[in-house]
Amino acid sequence: MNVHLAKFMMYYKIHQMHRDDCSISQISQYLVVNRRTVRKYLAMNEREYEDFLIQQSERRKELIPYESFIKERLVLYQETSSAQMHDWLKEKYSDFPQVNPKTVFNFVHWVRNKYNLPKIIVHRQFHPIEELPYGKQAQVDFGEFNLRTSIGKRIKVFFFTLVLSRSRFKYIWFTDRYFTAELAIQAHESAFEYIKGTPDEIVYDQDKVFIVDENKGDIILSDKFRAYTREKSFTLHFCRKADPQSKGKVENVVKYVKQNFLYNRTYFNIETLNDEAVNWLGRTANALPHAFTKKEPFSELTIEQSFLKPHIANTPKAIAVYYTVRKDNTISYKSNLYSLPLGTYKGRGSQVTVSIEQEYIILFAQESKELCRHKIAKGKGLKILNTDHKRDKTAAIDEMITTICSLFENPQKARQWLDTLRSAKPRYIRDQLLIVKQTVQATEPALTNKALKYAIDHKITSALDFKAIVTRYRQEDTTEVCQAKIIRLNPLNGAAPNGALVQPDKSQIADYQTIFNNNNHS
Repeated sequence: MNVHLAKFMMYYKIHQMHRDDCSISQISQYLVVNRRTVRKYLAMNEREYEDFLIQQSERRKELIPYESFIKERLVLYQETSSAQMHDWLKEKYSDFPQVNPKTVFNFVHWVRNKYNLPKIIVHRQFHPIEELPYGKQAQVDFGEFNLRTSIGKRIKVFFFTLVLSRSRFKYIWFTDRYFTAELAIQAHESAFEYIKGTPDEIVYDQDKVFIVDENKGDIILSDKFRAYTREKSFTLHFCRKADPQSKGKVENVVKYVKQNFLYNRTYFNIETLNDEAVNWLGRTANALPHAFTKKEPFSELTIEQSFLKPHIANTPKAIAVYYTVRKDNTISYKSNLYSLPLGTYKGRGSQVTVSIEQEYIILFAQESKELCRHKIAKGKGLKILNTDHKRDKTAAIDEMITTICSLFENPQKARQWLDTLRSAKPRYIRDQLLIVKQTVQATEPALTNKALKYAIDHKITSALDFKAIVTRYRQEDTTEVCQAKIIRLNPLNGAAPNGALVQPDKSQIADYQTIFNNNNHS
């Protein structure tokens, strides 16, 4: 149906509804047409409406002055898009008017029709390739998706997917953070462990996680990924940029994961999502026959595994695995909640790092200071709590700091240093404060002030070190006092002190003799 006929049908429909006693508002709402347009069409007869349409089609186009330029460019470059033509017009003519891109699109389309210059669409030619041998190749790609939590909040998750090219056996691994080289290595290790081997070759996009520079074909890998691949036995193949067709198998898997697994799924935490993904792989992605091969990927894997190279687990390195701290000062690890000391949650984005040692999970602050440790629970849906974590020790510590600050002559500097001490030794701050308090109370203010200045200037973050500094200053002060007394008793300048020059009163011997004789006669 052409546009002219469609407009006439609209005109007749408006008049028909008006004859059926429909109001202008009803016609407007039913046909989704502005009420002013309805009134205007009702005021026209058929001849007037036809003249109106002819006038509309012949109205002057705003871009007519640029027709010749557009035609010349289309003759030379017939595949040019209207968006590129718009940019050329602005580049060529400094006074080109501010028009809507749709206006340019319509005018370019009009020029094409007028001069018979249809847009040339270049179709890329493809041909089928033979099935690769078992164990020869795997393809890797990344994806991301927005999920909703149980309370309706949206959260973005990121995933790594690997598919074996021959068996079509798939693996996916999720994280709640943007992929880095460390996370990509962790995902590879998890995938190789899942498929129980490594292929000869892995095909990748030119992703910034792996590549620093394309370097005209001599690809430069990121340091961490290059070090990892040196330890492994597979070779790397990187596709050209913007060429997803060269790794179509994994591209289809990314779409499959989004549409079949992630769509309308509720997000609880990343561990639960990974558990659900493994279950989905087992019951659907690797269990149903593949659309092309008509074979189950799981059955094919049993054949392909004998052609895969043995997987040697990567030597564990200190890869920081971050976990988000929940509002109730817990983290979720493998579908269980583990408590953290009260105050660990400091608002949205609070995180801790996790380390596993034998049967214990150890939680660290981001500055690598241990917060606590728990024995790893067996089972799921459990809460592992340390009752000591429920105590709010912040207020008591704050009160202690305020009390100790008042013992110094400069409370502000004292608080500054004590806050530094608290950050350096959060787990032992109470013991540290007690040492400082006892030291200050047993020392003269002048010495504590001197020791405080030294501690701040030299960034001392230990109460025992502060106590040692005070002891040292006290010893120096005692030595100075002793030396001062010796100087007064033995002046080195030869001058006698005033006290040494005082002459005591003397009694006459005759007086004592007279008293003695009188006593004898009595």
